[in-house]
Amino acid sequence: MALSRRLLLAAPVSVLLAQPAAPSPAPAPLFRDPIYDGASDPVVIWHRQEKNWWLLYTQRRASAGGPGVAWVHGSDIGVARSTDDGHSWRYLGVLPGLEFERGRNTFWAPEILWHQGTYHIYCSYVAGVPQDWSGPRSMLHYTSPDLWQWKFHRALTLSSERVIDACVEVIAPARWRMWYKDEAHSSHTYAADSPDLFEWTASGEVIGGAGHEGPNVFRWRNSWWMITDHWKGLGVFRSPDALTWTRQSDNILVTGGKRRDDTVQGGHADILVQGDDAWIFYFTHPGRLPGSTNDQRRSSIQVAKLELDGPNMICRRDEPFPFALRPGIDNWTH
Repeated sequence: MALSRRLLLAAPVSVLLAQPAAPSPAPAPLFRDPIYDGASDPVVIWHRQEKNWWLLYTQRRASAGGPGVAWVHGSDIGVARSTDDGHSWRYLGVLPGLEFERGRNTFWAPEILWHQGTYHIYCSYVAGVPQDWSGPRSMLHYTSPDLWQWKFHRALTLSSERVIDACVEVIAPARWRMWYKDEAHSSHTYAADSPDLFEWTASGEVIGGAGHEGPNVFRWRNSWWMITDHWKGLGVFRSPDALTWTRQSDNILVTGGKRRDDTVQGGHADILVQGDDAWIFYFTHPGRLPGSTNDQRRSSIQVAKLELDGPNMICRRDEPFPFALRPGIDNWTH
């Protein structure tokens, strides 16, 4: 100990100053939408041209009036950017160029990926601004060279006309799989397959049982994992091949935490894998507490760290964890 201390004291000031700072805890909340305060359904990707992080999300109109659930509709895809390690986010506005037909319409739950020099986005679409949950939903596909200029391709033909919440991964050479919620089939998770990200063929039910939404699939620590939102925390499934799934007994993010805006269950998550680290981005409704006087509609985006406890995935959101996104590494870095 004495020798180490003498070496430290003898080190040049420039060497001491060059030591990297230890990662600091994640801010809570990570992000709130400054326009409508309804950020939800987050997804994070590395912007390969700008060399920074982009956060895309459903911009629910939490502060808007209107009858019924009109505030959940008429939403755009919001964008925020982080030029540091994911601690601070600046609101950039909404993705332009998604409208392909007349009127004010609804865009939900973006899924974003990068492949061979092109960004792809699949987002859920509802025509108009419904006051209830009725009406068809579809999955739209766009591509972009820069995450800002988007080209509309088409609405996908999937297992029904009420599909939302896409997640896309490549599970074998020239085999892409999309998982999504099919509301016409008991709100179960269904899948479709594609050789090229453009042509998709529905392949049937993947996860049944009680209704759920927001499937998110990722590869981490030599296994495939799926997270689903059961409105009672997030269900966790594991697979050796991304085709057959086994559910673990306990959900994660069920009981509210202690951080600011994180005292309720987590919803509709996206996972960013960086080596052995897996960061879970999710949203909360912090006003939905018994006796709360807060707005019941507003939502905040949070981040926490996933860990393994034996074979099971856990998330200790209340325990301090160092948080820093490493530049250039996202789920599409191969």
